[in-house]
Amino acid sequence: MAQEKSFYMTAEGKVKLQEELEHLKNERRKEVVERIKEARGFGDLSENSEYDAAKDEQAFVEARIQQVENMIRHAVIIENDNDNPDMVSMGKSVTFQELPDGDEETYTIVGSAEADPFEGKISNDSPMAQSLIGHEVGDQVAVVTPGGELDVKIISVTTK
Repeated sequence: MAQEKSFYMTAEGKVKLQEELEHLKNERRKEVVERIKEARGFGDLSENSEYDAAKDEQAFVEARIQQVENMIRHAVIIENDNDNPDMVSMGKSVTFQELPDGDEETYTIVGSAEADPFEGKISNDSPMAQSLIGHEVGDQVAVVTPGGELDVKIISVTTK
């Protein structure tokens, strides 16, 4: 049997997934079942777009439940590296400045399961995180991105 993929995440990220799972199982499932029941009352199922849409939604909800359960089952909680508080690693926030005179940006490096760039959380698998991990405050790092290479200087590293 193939080895299952591990999902790296913070303890907070795992709690959010557990909350999402409870919501999907206890609320969304019931809502979708009600929509299906209601759509059945509209007549012939072969030409019933309401019924088709509700069944599609049901398939989406069930697939998401399986996905979240798998992520929780194979979760690996990120432990902060307290040996070197100035080193970039998973679970830490890193502030850097694009060189020569760019703005400062701050991102928290998390596992792919909880990455959300709009909330300042980037995946440890991203080119940016891959380039920064293992470097320390004051280091200048060349980051290879799909848009080209950019040079950054690490300003600070903090633990959440």
